[in-house]
Amino acid sequence: MNPRSISMPLSSLLRNGACLAISCVLFLPMAEANHQGHERHGGAVRHEVIGEGTPISGASFRVFLGAGKATGGVALEAGQAEAAVRTVVDTVTLLLARRQDFPRFDESLKKDALQQVIIEPTVVNQEGKAFPFLVVRTTQPGRVNLLISASHLTEQGYLNRPDLLAPVLAREFQWVVSKADTAQKPKTLSMERDLAGAPIRTDQDISSLTADERVRLLQSLFETYLRTVDEQKSLEGQPHYEIGTSTLVPPTQPDSTMKWYDIRVREALQMIVREPSFLERTPKAVRSLLNGKVWNVAFVKVEQRDWATRTRVLPEEKAVSVGAGAQRIQPAAVLINTYRTAAPEDPFYPDSRGLPMGALSVDQLARVIALEIQHNITKKSMSGHVAQDALTAPK
Repeated sequence: MNPRSISMPLSSLLRNGACLAISCVLFLPMAEANHQGHERHGGAVRHEVIGEGTPISGASFRVFLGAGKATGGVALEAGQAEAAVRTVVDTVTLLLARRQDFPRFDESLKKDALQQVIIEPTVVNQEGKAFPFLVVRTTQPGRVNLLISASHLTEQGYLNRPDLLAPVLAREFQWVVSKADTAQKPKTLSMERDLAGAPIRTDQDISSLTADERVRLLQSLFETYLRTVDEQKSLEGQPHYEIGTSTLVPPTQPDSTMKWYDIRVREALQMIVREPSFLERTPKAVRSLLNGKVWNVAFVKVEQRDWATRTRVLPEEKAVSVGAGAQRIQPAAVLINTYRTAAPEDPFYPDSRGLPMGALSVDQLARVIALEIQHNITKKSMSGHVAQDALTAPK
């Protein structure tokens, strides 16, 4: 079969409402519950697709049209549907031809991790928030589905432009690989914190503090609440970078790299709360470090992810009571992926100058952390892939 064809013309499928309702809808599982080893997901819901899908030469998965469940059953118009399928098929074909340039895509093919690509009018997560792409686990261990929003393809000018869509779609395969991974995840080590004794301050109080007072407050939080090491000790036994270079230095002790980056993070955080320029340009970062919203800033090694930084906020049900007033907070962890470089869309891309995160100077690192917090302390609160990870992560 030609990669651009399907078993029936899309226009015919979309015009034939009875066919869609009765005989042309397949049901594919969409993950909703936690993955239980090699058992099936409990309480999985069905994801409705149209027809038999479009095959792609060289790939084990097909491209399907979704039945528009998220939009109340409103399907795509025939022209838009055909263009979306053709664009995605051509984009995957382009990635296949250059798979050596896209290691995550190549890895997903070798692991047969992707079960289906499903194009929906709009893609929403289980909280109802819309996203351009979403990777969801299936009832089959080690396999996932990739959902693509047709409205996003249209709005961003990707229709009939596989050359533009290719690098964007390729980045989604880090999530395909990661979410398909059924290996045992490392256990998080508990970090002791004096929640009741943490001297967090209100935003109004913080605005009236001098630079020296902000630094002293931060140091008190280091002692009680704010941690600057990786809870999973992912840097144990790993090398560190010489500042300003890509040269890796072997560790002298198993924990020497952890201590190296612990010191650098603390120096960067002190710079953020001390220097007036940060209070002026990234005030949310300064406040979040002193009001309890951030309780962990650390370098990590996360090989399964291509991001340079990530902000992870605890869900509401895991909120903690902090300070003498027992203020309820959903604290965030700001993670810096030591061996990754910034992407052009990262707000701190110019500051990193193409260096790996672990090679940044203290002032560069301070700007990276401040911009990450400023832009993402609320945006990344249990949304998108972060929410789906929490909902469907292997135990």
